[in-house]
Amino acid sequence: MSTGTRQEKESRAGGEFAEKVVKVRRCATVVKGGRRFSFAGLVVVGNGRGKVGVGYGKANEVPPAVEKAIKDGMKNLVEVPLEGSTIPHRAEGFSGTSKVLLLPASPGTGIIAGAAVRAVCESAGIHDVLTKCHGSTNPVNLVKAAVNALRQLRTRGDVERLRGVALGPE
Repeated sequence: MSTGTRQEKESRAGGEFAEKVVKVRRCATVVKGGRRFSFAGLVVVGNGRGKVGVGYGKANEVPPAVEKAIKDGMKNLVEVPLEGSTIPHRAEGFSGTSKVLLLPASPGTGIIAGAAVRAVCESAGIHDVLTKCHGSTNPVNLVKAAVNALRQLRTRGDVERLRGVALGPE
């Protein structure tokens, strides 16, 4: 991908945000003159520093579907607490019959994940994580489950503040 294309994509997502198209689905309806196609786009937007969002858009052509998905993703941003290059603790997310398990990993491990969950982790700025998907491997549900798992993450300071107690040493 050329840098000109990347710049154009980043500006569409709103400056600091970059988007990744996870899946484009094609649907056909049969009409009198033949088949009429419509498209649905699944896009993950993120700034690579702890903010990520997922969008889903439908249109009669691919570019408008992706544009709608980007807009939807920008509306649904989630703040992800990071500890260095990984996540603070284990998290499980669910969506439909998909279950995504996220595990913190030591530096240098990389993102061990399939395409759908990898897009979410990269966009959020997570560099070291282990993942496992159970149940349905539908990309839409996997992405939603991954974001659901990221919503559950809390830092040590957050937990201490919410409980009103000081936690013991690590």
